[in-house]
Amino acid sequence: MTTAPRHRILQIGRMPLPALEAEMAARYEVTCLADQPDPAAYLAARGTEFTGVVTTAAIGLKGEVIAALPRLQVISSFGVGFDALDIDAATARGVQVGYTPGVLNDCVADMAFALMLDVSRHVAASDRFVRRGEWPKVRYALGSRVSGKRLGIVGMGRIGQAVAERASGFRMEVGYHNRRPAQGCALPYFESVAALAQWADYLVLTVAGGAATRHLVNRNVLEALGPHGYIINVARGSVVDEAALIEALTERRIAGAGLDVFENEPTVPAALMALDNVVLTPHTASATHETRRAMADLVLENLESFFATGAVRTPVPGTPGP
Repeated sequence: MTTAPRHRILQIGRMPLPALEAEMAARYEVTCLADQPDPAAYLAARGTEFTGVVTTAAIGLKGEVIAALPRLQVISSFGVGFDALDIDAATARGVQVGYTPGVLNDCVADMAFALMLDVSRHVAASDRFVRRGEWPKVRYALGSRVSGKRLGIVGMGRIGQAVAERASGFRMEVGYHNRRPAQGCALPYFESVAALAQWADYLVLTVAGGAATRHLVNRNVLEALGPHGYIINVARGSVVDEAALIEALTERRIAGAGLDVFENEPTVPAALMALDNVVLTPHTASATHETRRAMADLVLENLESFFATGAVRTPVPGTPGP
């Protein structure tokens, strides 16, 4: 008795969870494009063999790679961001695109509050102060209280809702801005990001990346946030005008920032690293054992669902269905 040939999957780059690579290899014929000496030549010679692609939100998938895969049927992406995926090229070809929403909401919301508490209470900065041996010499500067403050959320999706839930434990007033009011959300809605920033003590960014939100937080928004306001970004670096943010932080026109994402990752401007009123983390909001395992499971489930039923389990909004 002969067995059916296994599906050929093109893995664009290394996966954040190494175990996922082993699990994919056990189920499919997998080739990692990043391992090829000449990726373009490899695609030209072997691109017709692949029906599926696995990538990550950080790596994405370019239109020219999609064009080099004439039999491509499904893309499964590790992550919730899809601004680095050429969705238009996939849609034009009728390719289904799965991603991993929902399973990382709690960890990203936790990180938003970790950054908020750190930059307000100077946790990382005071740790450095103690390690430098300065405590016996001088009293450390006062921080800012988080409890009872006003929290503005830009992007009231799944992660924004998880942030709002946590804010209730800190007795915070919560308002939000979306492209349109969120259905069923009783929280105060602000028509513009600038209006929300002017009202808020903390502006938390949980909005999707991409052209529509590029530099949504600009110099005017930062001016509205003001010298006692903080910005927390667990969304995408492109959402913030990084040059304007550096100026505002340096000149103390805002109080501080907690940043998990940057415009040109993994490069972080030296000017940001020199400031003590900003907390920097290396895009690790979803980087817990539990969440990365759940994301890996959903990458596999999207592939398995497509090959079994013709439909990914969690499609990117607006992409082709079965």
